[in-house]
Amino acid sequence: MGEVRIKARLRNFVDVALAERGGGTVDRLPTSELDCLVDTGAVMILLPADEVGKLGLARGGRVIVTYADDRREELSTARGLEVTVLGRTMVTDCVIGPPLCEPLLGHLVLEELDLVVDCARRSLGPRPESPNLPLLKLK
Repeated sequence: MGEVRIKARLRNFVDVALAERGGGTVDRLPTSELDCLVDTGAVMILLPADEVGKLGLARGGRVIVTYADDRREELSTARGLEVTVLGRTMVTDCVIGPPLCEPLLGHLVLEELDLVVDCARRSLGPRPESPNLPLLKLK
């Protein structure tokens, strides 16, 4: 089984909302287009600290992360990250990793955007039942 990677567009949602509310253009806002590793074992998004700074995200709280080798570390989070993958957009928090670390796309994004990993094809795409919009359960 190989890696699945996908391009994600990242912006500061507070900036987007302020630009839209004030009649400004969102085209001029700081935006990152990152090649992310899709990690179904990760819960949240992990972004390098330099990208979080570039986007001007607000600091959140702290979390303890567990790595694949069972090490644990306390890391900061950032709030208000707008993530767009395959034309589907959501707003979420992210974990702040060291500068230049590999960005990870975790399970929360896959769930909310209703995307599935195809390991055989090493690709990410919408569930066949929801090709146009995310289909979310509200039970």
